[in-house]
Amino acid sequence: MFTGIVEEIGVVGEVKRTSQGVVLSIGASGVLTDSKIGDSIAIDGVCLTMTQVDNAKFTADVTSETLRRTTLGDRIRGDGVNLERSLQLNSRLGGHIVLGHVDDVGVISDWKDEGDSSMMRVSASPDVMRYVVFKGSICVDGISLTIANLFETAFEIALIPHTKRVTTIGKKRAGDRVNLEVDLLGRYVEKLLGEQSQSIRSVDFAFLKSHGFA
Repeated sequence: MFTGIVEEIGVVGEVKRTSQGVVLSIGASGVLTDSKIGDSIAIDGVCLTMTQVDNAKFTADVTSETLRRTTLGDRIRGDGVNLERSLQLNSRLGGHIVLGHVDDVGVISDWKDEGDSSMMRVSASPDVMRYVVFKGSICVDGISLTIANLFETAFEIALIPHTKRVTTIGKKRAGDRVNLEVDLLGRYVEKLLGEQSQSIRSVDFAFLKSHGFA
């Protein structure tokens, strides 16, 4: 589990192709503190497992399924990636609850700089948009962000200078693909309401008769 508060921008080193997918080698520093083999880490919002760790880098296996469903298959040597270690229970929850399970890939359809800040529009599928609400949270490339404007097939994010500086989002532009994870709470609400509606029977003549009212 993560918070969507990026700790560090890592740098992609070796991208080794295997029969099962790829092995990514990521250069980093801060996130390696107290990290060990088997720990979870979010790379651009994708939850992966550290398979090797030293004082300058770590490696992670990326399956073919993950490559198909996220942007990690686009990454090449030298690319920057957003990194976050898993949440500790004694830490502040600065963003929102993020699992690192990417729901879909969106596309930045518009980008407007407004002084040092920027307005970024992201086009997304109906499967994503059904869970996007005005002023709600969404995870974009592992970054917890707030919805500033909402459209039928897209949403907008107001990016402050700090977010652009400490994550990779500041280098994105229109046409770039991004990993999207919707707020988990919306999924639970939908499921609970769906189960509740299915349990409520309509009141008709047969129902009344079976209960002695007709």
